[in-house]
Amino acid sequence: MNSSDRTPADLLRSALSADPARPLVTFYDDATGERVELSVATFANWVAKTANLLQGDLAAEPGDRLALLLPAHWQSAVWLLACSSVGVVADVQGDPAAADLVVTGPDTLERARACRGERVALALRPLGGRFPQAPEGFADYAVEVPSQGDRFAPFAPVDADAPALAVGGAELTGAQLVARAREDADALALVPGSRLLTGRTYDTWEGLSTGLFAPLAAGGSVVLCRHIGQLDADGLAKRVESERVTNTAV
Repeated sequence: MNSSDRTPADLLRSALSADPARPLVTFYDDATGERVELSVATFANWVAKTANLLQGDLAAEPGDRLALLLPAHWQSAVWLLACSSVGVVADVQGDPAAADLVVTGPDTLERARACRGERVALALRPLGGRFPQAPEGFADYAVEVPSQGDRFAPFAPVDADAPALAVGGAELTGAQLVARAREDADALALVPGSRLLTGRTYDTWEGLSTGLFAPLAAGGSVVLCRHIGQLDADGLAKRVESERVTNTAV
């Protein structure tokens, strides 16, 4: 990755320039059997569409706070990078009542209703499927995002020294996030081409770093496993082999 990258969105742009066809996020849900693999190019396209939704339809601006009530999931990773692209603070598992807008999964809809701003709900169904019926008071992400543009340009430049992420009571600027991700990548011995398997949740920095930011900073990829506790030792060994995993953080 480029040493000049100072935001997560910068890291993604560098990954796209280096090798758009390589895998970036491979997602498993061991409760449903779902597997999704996104190349850098496909992931970046989802990020662009989501950032356009965020900036355009939802009228989010740099400095706005978004309560992100989502589990470890490939669509959660997309939202994290979309927030960085716009300059919105992603407040992971934050208080919806104190946020300008909220993005929620199906299990936290009632909590999310405390937000007085825009509300977006994700069904988290296989292949990004929509709700059978959109929850009242929420935009269905799967309905709204496909029509968004495939390229994104922020209305205002994103300040790398402005708050970008809040998680576990700590707040990081874009530049601080990138620096910590690089440190974590070094500690995990990640190098370009590394495949990191993790089953950590997305409600801590460690989970976010291993599940997205550190592999991205290293020029590697992540095998993100939700409900990995339902996988036995033999199944885990087979996954490590089939996915050509080089590093683990379970």
